[in-house]
Amino acid sequence: MPEQPVPYWDDVDATRIFPNIAIAAFDLDGTLARSKKPMLEPMAQALSTLTTMLPVAIVSGGAMSLVRSQIIDVLSEQADRTRMHLMPTTGTRYYRWNGDDWQQIYEHNLKSEDRAAAMESLQRHAQALGIWPEHSYGPVLEDRGSQITFSALGQQAPVDLKEQWDPTNELKNELARRVQRDVPHLQVRSGGSTSVDVSDKGVDKAYAVHALADALGVDVAHIMYVGDRMDPDGNDYPAAQAGTTAIRVRGPEDTLALCRSYIEWYQHHACRPNGAQ
Repeated sequence: MPEQPVPYWDDVDATRIFPNIAIAAFDLDGTLARSKKPMLEPMAQALSTLTTMLPVAIVSGGAMSLVRSQIIDVLSEQADRTRMHLMPTTGTRYYRWNGDDWQQIYEHNLKSEDRAAAMESLQRHAQALGIWPEHSYGPVLEDRGSQITFSALGQQAPVDLKEQWDPTNELKNELARRVQRDVPHLQVRSGGSTSVDVSDKGVDKAYAVHALADALGVDVAHIMYVGDRMDPDGNDYPAAQAGTTAIRVRGPEDTLALCRSYIEWYQHHACRPNGAQ
């Protein structure tokens, strides 16, 4: 499939795309919040407001515990949780609010032998590339059941160190390419600022947005998918290739500006877009 360039939010004609958007879907780290950090209050308020206007999905490489701490725990009282769709571990799990808690709709766990093979390959190639840390901030390899995640500095590394580690994504991309050759039947993607994720082939953010579209009865083209890793090696790129209205951001500041732009447009038009309710 040919590469599909994804425009940055400030290159998009919002007045053209907003009327056709039925669902807003967001990556988490680097898009709604900095790595492993909760959303800042202005972003939390904007996202909460969005949930009163249209369905909102979070499609993250992180585990559900991180989606809770970074997103759910900082939403305002205004947020309508019944219109939220949580899809952690790169969309290999899906949760909806049942009135009391988040109910799991599906999960796609890796086989135990595939998890072991992925972890062995990640460690071996990371050591060969010289990026396996002597000292780490928490686990370097994490078995999330449906996804194996390598974090070059450890899961709890300070965000500033993470963002400085591989700004061009060259190291993560090379590690992903090497591991992919070892496990061709699995999907290996460069994830957040220091991470590489391994999951079942075909169960990625493209799978997630199609599942979301099916669940809400809309065409995938009516999903606005917002992410920072829209390069062909990035884990947001499959959502763009799936046919969403994909928008690239440079960080949470861009996402906040985009959300405020949508909120202003919505309030001015005082109507819901056609599509999922």
